[in-house]
Amino acid sequence: QDGPQRKKRKSEVAEVDKQLDILAVGTAVGSILLYSTVKGELQSKLDGGHDNRVNCVRWHQDNCCLYSCSEDKHIVEWNAQTCKVKCKWKGDNSSVTSLCISPDGKMLLSAGRTIKLWDLETKEVYRHFTGHATSVSSLMFTTVKPMNENKPFDGITGLYFLSGAIHDRLLSVWYVRSDRKEKNAVMSFTVTDEPTFIDLTVSEVKEEPVKLAVVCRDGQLHLFEHILNGYCKKPLTSNCTIQIATPGNDGDSTPKPVPILAAAFCADKQSLLLVYGNTLQPIIEKVSLNTTESHICLIRDIQKVLSLKTDVALTKVKTPVVNSDTKVLVPGIPGHSTAVKTPSSGKEKKKNKRKPGEIEESIEERLEALDIDVSKVKTPGGLPQTDSFAVLLVQGLESNDAEILNRVLNTRKENVIKNTVARMPIHAVIPLLHELTKRLQGNPYSASLMVRWLKSVFTLHASYLSTLPDLIPQLGMLYQLMESRVKTLQKLSRLHGRLFILVTQVAASETVQDVAEVNQTAKLVYEDESSEEEGSDDEMIADKDSDENWDEDEEKEEQSDEQDMTVEKEINGDSDLEPENESEEE
Repeated sequence: QDGPQRKKRKSEVAEVDKQLDILAVGTAVGSILLYSTVKGELQSKLDGGHDNRVNCVRWHQDNCCLYSCSEDKHIVEWNAQTCKVKCKWKGDNSSVTSLCISPDGKMLLSAGRTIKLWDLETKEVYRHFTGHATSVSSLMFTTVKPMNENKPFDGITGLYFLSGAIHDRLLSVWYVRSDRKEKNAVMSFTVTDEPTFIDLTVSEVKEEPVKLAVVCRDGQLHLFEHILNGYCKKPLTSNCTIQIATPGNDGDSTPKPVPILAAAFCADKQSLLLVYGNTLQPIIEKVSLNTTESHICLIRDIQKVLSLKTDVALTKVKTPVVNSDTKVLVPGIPGHSTAVKTPSSGKEKKKNKRKPGEIEESIEERLEALDIDVSKVKTPGGLPQTDSFAVLLVQGLESNDAEILNRVLNTRKENVIKNTVARMPIHAVIPLLHELTKRLQGNPYSASLMVRWLKSVFTLHASYLSTLPDLIPQLGMLYQLMESRVKTLQKLSRLHGRLFILVTQVAASETVQDVAEVNQTAKLVYEDESSEEEGSDDEMIADKDSDENWDEDEEKEEQSDEQDMTVEKEINGDSDLEPENESEEE
């Protein structure tokens, strides 16, 4: 109960007896973990409310109700017993960073940059406030009852609340009025740096001042004490500033500042709990403040408490004893090993100057003396290896050099692609995906190459990609691109099938036309003799046929000879025109 209730992860311990041990922790993925401090284990997990980082978690006075806000602009009301969302509504146009529940539990303050007061029954905005120029990091009510006790109290009107923002050195105090016109802060507290932790004592009576403890990023603690009684134009400065430093003895004469991490008021509202030192091993101390001094510096020797062993380890460095026979591998060219020579004494110093009669050694002889195999040393200009491909890829992505990227990404070898993706650093995975997405939108030829790289990236770096909270917007464009291309696949395959049929038909018809007409008549007919009788009969018939054919052929030949003779005479002009000669010839 005495410790600081507001944790660094924007979670609070419930003040209800039944669930006093439950700690709500918002995560970067959007889920909320309920951790039991008594059992020392995770009790349950609230999922399905947010799809981005949870910024603030607040318990309601009702023991099973929890409110959370996120980077996804929404506020969610949870039922912690059933682990389900009771209600979800949009809290702002940008991310909602802080929440605070009113003392009566009927109102809720939410803030991104502007501050809104919500009615929890209707989930409607009750009041607007101007807020800060940057994201609000803390919200808390400073009063429980209104200062003017004459008017009836509706649970919220007349209350004051405090807000602080990142990179803002002013803490603003706001007043909930009955009218909606006034939206500005009524007063402000000034501090030396951005506030990282705020605690206050709530004013319950009109004359009771509000005590405020603000821890800044520079490690100082500022204490304010003020009675909230209306508008104050000038920013209020701190009544007391507390710092912690080392004593500065034991050889180190200059004192060093020790950062204060958090501070909280105890139940008596007079003493403070200070948390200071290292974040891994902080020191918690109770300090009572009865002084009227404006600046206090507490001397604390934290070196005795935090004994760091790094300095001791550095002084005990031992150099190994190396024999002259052993060879030590030197980083650089593969196969380079050189014998470690024992350090020679000061008298035996080698002179580098050559004598006039000596011939200078060639580079090859020098390399042999260094025990380097000349044949193994690779000449530059060969193909780069996979490790150099990974280095080239990272350089190309960082410098956005198209020439380097083209040289690497146009590789076709599956092994080279797989090894390059495996050896590239994790921080270059998302830039590579963006570059591949850009190239996928271009030429289909390059898209076919990029798909191989995408496959390797997703298979090898899937575990890293799944841990990214903003993976969906990062890969949204790529997903849409692939979806649009896959939609046309069915139509393209149908078209491909039809074209294939047409092309094959055309090719078949062309081959038919190209083939020349083949003479179907047989060049040789062979008849097999079944028996001698049948054979003799056939021979007789064949002889008769051949004799008849022979006579006919002779007659035809004689007629053709006569025709040839007459034609020759006509051509030669030998034909006699006299009738006497004709009759004689006849």
